Amino acid sequence: MVSIADKIGWTARPLNEWVKKTEVDAGKRAGVPTDVAEKLKTLERESRELRQANEILRKASAHFAQAEL
Repeated sequence: MVSIADKIGWTARPLNEWVKKTEVDAGKRAGVPTDVAEKLKTLERESRELRQANEILRKASAHFAQAEL
């Protein structure tokens, strides 16, 4: 790993991480594939945004209900 990293101008650590990631994506190593991790990150962000929007709507609804009284 070190000799290959030296030849391409990298250090061994990022090269090793890249190899591990490639093996996970290929199903040769246990772990979460890149595409699944990206999708999960997107879904988590969307969920957080929806929770924030729901909280805003709840507060607005409560405000307008109070104003009606």
